[in-house]
Amino acid sequence: MMISVSKLTRTYPGIVPIKALKGVSFDVARGELVAIMGRSGSGKSTLLHQIGLIDTPTSGSINIDGTDVLALTEKEKSHFRLTSIGFIFQEYALIPELTALENVHLPAMVQESRANPRKKRAIELLKRVGLGSRLDHYPNELSGGEQQRVAIARALINEPKILLADEPTANLDSVSSRVVLELFRSLNRELKQTILMITHEPEDKEFVDRILWLSDGELEKVEAIPTSVEGMRRILSVDDTKKQEKK
Repeated sequence: MMISVSKLTRTYPGIVPIKALKGVSFDVARGELVAIMGRSGSGKSTLLHQIGLIDTPTSGSINIDGTDVLALTEKEKSHFRLTSIGFIFQEYALIPELTALENVHLPAMVQESRANPRKKRAIELLKRVGLGSRLDHYPNELSGGEQQRVAIARALINEPKILLADEPTANLDSVSSRVVLELFRSLNRELKQTILMITHEPEDKEFVDRILWLSDGELEKVEAIPTSVEGMRRILSVDDTKKQEKK
C-alpha cells in the first residue's frame, strides 16, 4: 500500500477538548485517486494535515510507501515532506513576485545545488499542464484555473510519492474545475500518481476511484466508483439485458 492509516485520532485540548478524528483507518493503493468527502467539520482537512505531516496526531499510525512517518524526527519529517509529498491548496499559495516557472522550480531549488536539471523539469511540467506559453507570466497575469495548474506543476517538481489536494477546485468556476480534475485524472492514469483529494462536489465522483466518507471525525463508509461513465453504462446495459431475459 502507498498509504496506510490505522486508528488515527486527533484531539485538540481546551476547556472542552475537540475530538477531530476518532480512530480512522484506511489504505490507499499505489496509483489510486481517492476523494475524501463529508460535511464541514467532519475532519477532512485534519486528516489530510496528519498524512501530510503538517500536524501531529494524538494517536495511531501513518505509513507512506513503507515508511513509518510518525517515527521520523522533525528534521526527517521536513525532508520527507519536501521530497515525497506534493501539496495543492485551495488558495494556490503562489508567490506573487515570482513567475510561473520560478514558482514551480522553487521547491526543487531547496534541495539541489545545481538549478538547471530541475529547471528543465519545471518547464516540462508547465507544458504538461497546458501552460507552456505562460512560463514568464506572474500569478496576477493568470486566471484562477491557470494559477491552480501552476500549483499542480509545483507539487510535482520533486516527483512525490503522493499528491495531497485540499479542495483544489473550491475557488474555480465549473469549466476551470473540470480542467483541473481532468488533469488530476490524466496524471493518475498516465503517471500512476497516487492522489488523495478533499472535495465537496458530488459531480467530482466521476474522476476518482473511491470516496472516503467522513462524519464527525469517523470513517462512515468507503464508496467504490466505476472506472468510467462508459463502464457504468455497460454495467447498466448488461443488467437491463438480464432483466429482459428473465421476462
